[in-house]
Parts: sequence; structure tokens; C-alpha cells
Amino acid sequence: MQDLIYIYKSNVDTIENFLLETFSNIGSLSIHEEKNFKKLFKIFLSLELVYVCDEKTLIQISPNIYRKKVVKSAMGKNRRYLIDKLNFNENDIAISQPYISSATGNICITIAKKESGKIYFFDFNLFILLQKLGLIETQREFNYINRGFYLFSSSILIILSFFIVGYALFSFIDSLLSQKISIETIFKPIIALTLGIAIYDLTKTILEEEIFFKNYSRNQIEVKVLTKFA
Repeated sequence: MQDLIYIYKSNVDTIENFLLETFSNIGSLSIHEEKNFKKLFKIFLSLELVYVCDEKTLIQISPNIYRKKVVKSAMGKNRRYLIDKLNFNENDIAISQPYISSATGNICITIAKKESGKIYFFDFNLFILLQKLGLIETQREFNYINRGFYLFSSSILIILSFFIVGYALFSFIDSLLSQKISIETIFKPIIALTLGIAIYDLTKTILEEEIFFKNYSRNQIEVKVLTKFA
């Protein structure tokens, strides 16, 4: 995750200029709103969420519009906290810093645009955005195999860690019930618990680094000319 943000910050001017120029040329957002922004989802492959707020009240007046679904439960939410963090330019467009979206769970950036008394919010998946702009490269097939292996192995390790912790508790309780308390019966569960926690912590790190927030080495990134839509 840190390397993903590092890549974004290293190329932030190029990325923002590209997005600002594109948004200045997509026409009236109210027209896109009538069709649930389907055209914009086709243009921007990294676009994952769109919603609309009233410019005066900053209350969300539209549902959360995703690529393949619409969720109405978000209507009525106050988005002032997000507006306060944005700086709009002379074209009434602003871009947020990268953050983890509470709606999707992905690292994203938000583009906000004021138009006709409304503020339109567009959440872009940062990983897909950088990938489509040629700022990171992945071998998709190998990546799936790699992640599958780590997920399978990590699942086994998690089960093993729970088994070890369970064994430690069972061993200690059994010693108490049989009244066979000794230094050995006390330290054996402690060692088992420590081992179980260490295995679980190792597994958590593997999952975070290799599955959920896959890191990409900075030295392997080759910056290319922006030739595609995000």
C-alpha cells in the first residue's frame, strides 16, 4: 500500500493534469446523471463509485452508483467532512489525496466537480488507475497463482495457530483439573500460546502484503507515456 501511494505522489502532477483535462472535456454531468453515469464508467475503467450532493447543504441527494449496482442507503449523508479537505480550482474541480474508501474498501482518490447547484463525486480505484496509465505493470496470470498460493498457505497457518492456542488452553485446564501444577505445566501452555500468536502474526503480515495490499517494488516501476483512459 505504501509503494502504491509513493508511485502516485511521484507522478501526482501528471495524473492530476490528465484527470482534470479529461473532466473538463466530458460535457455536462447532468446528462450523464440521467443514465447513471454509464458512459463515464466505460470511459474510466478505474471509476468505481459516483454520488451527488447538494452544494448548499452538502447532503448526499443521490444513491451510491457503482459500476454494476446502485445502493440507496447512503442518501441523506452529510459530506461536509470531505468537502472541507478539497481545494476547488477555477473550473470548480478538486482532487483528494489517496485514502481507503469506506464504501469499497479500496485505496482511491476522489474527484469532485461543482455544477448546477450540485457537487458530483467520482471515486477512482488507485491501483487500477495507475495500472491503466502505465505507471505500474503486473503479470495478471502469475499474480493470480501467486496470491492463490499465499491464500491457501496462510489459511493452513491460521488453522494451525488456532489449534496450537486451543491445545495450550486445553493442556493448562487439564492440569488444573487433575491438580498436577508444576513449572512444566505452566510454561508449556505459555510456549504454545507464544508460538500460536507468532504464527498468526506472520500469517496476518503475509495476507496484508501479498493479498490485500499487494506491494510493488519502486525499482521495478517504469513510467510510460499516458496513452489510455484511466
